[in-house]
Amino acid sequence: MSAVPSSSDAPRTPAVTTTSSLDVTDAAAAAGHVVEQLRARRPLVQCITNYVSMDLAANLLNAAGASPAMVHHPQEAGEFAGLADAVVANIGTPSPDWADGIVAATTVAVERGVPWVLDPVAVGATSYRRDLAGRLLTNRPTVIRGNAGEVLALAGVAGASRGVDSAADSSAVGDQAAALAAEAGCVVAVTGARDLVTDGRRQLTIDGGDRRAPMITALGCSATALVAACCAVGEDRLAATAAALAMITVAIERAGRDAAGPGSLRWRLLDELADLSADQVGSRIEESHRDDQS
Repeated sequence: MSAVPSSSDAPRTPAVTTTSSLDVTDAAAAAGHVVEQLRARRPLVQCITNYVSMDLAANLLNAAGASPAMVHHPQEAGEFAGLADAVVANIGTPSPDWADGIVAATTVAVERGVPWVLDPVAVGATSYRRDLAGRLLTNRPTVIRGNAGEVLALAGVAGASRGVDSAADSSAVGDQAAALAAEAGCVVAVTGARDLVTDGRRQLTIDGGDRRAPMITALGCSATALVAACCAVGEDRLAATAAALAMITVAIERAGRDAAGPGSLRWRLLDELADLSADQVGSRIEESHRDDQS
């Protein structure tokens, strides 16, 4: 998530910028509305996620105002997806049972109109992960959230890119992310020093955060869970995804002001998310005009 490489500990101001018809007023209002709706509706998010991220993802969802449920066994994952407001499909620890649970849950989610978010963890590392991701793409995710290398690899699965590039950063993969979004028919979010969100036509970026964010294991996976929660309460899935990433960016920036290191940054992040107001997220929205989408 929005880790800012810098030699200074001073936080940067998060900003959401748009290169689309979604103007600054719409984006700011959507971000603020999502925060309010998370608290008011407390959406139930089924998190089929990896062992490493379960603790942080569950606590982050609780702090933000959502309700987590770590239900992944194939005998119940599909049934539970019919009860959930959103589903997370994270392929970080893709054992056969885990994979079957993900397929079952996402199939029901599509049938019931429940938003679901794919987190293609290390999708370029093995053919098994690539094959699983390919199966999941046929279930048309609502959002794909990954780092630049994962999105490039997944774009290759969808026929839109060369494949994984571990040296890439989010700001350099806009074209591939847009192509993947258009091919998969969903929103694609690329997180990194600058977060990028696109539906193939519109593009939003979020700047800010804390340079120590990459030291918090599973922060990206937990961001995926928050994206799912926001999609459960936000009708514009592009704006809802950007709102989720902006929430974490604002919260981790505020947490970083008093954090001595990654350990205290982690728990202060949860504190800040719990206290986050709609104005704190919405007021950070800025608009950017560009002549092209590259």
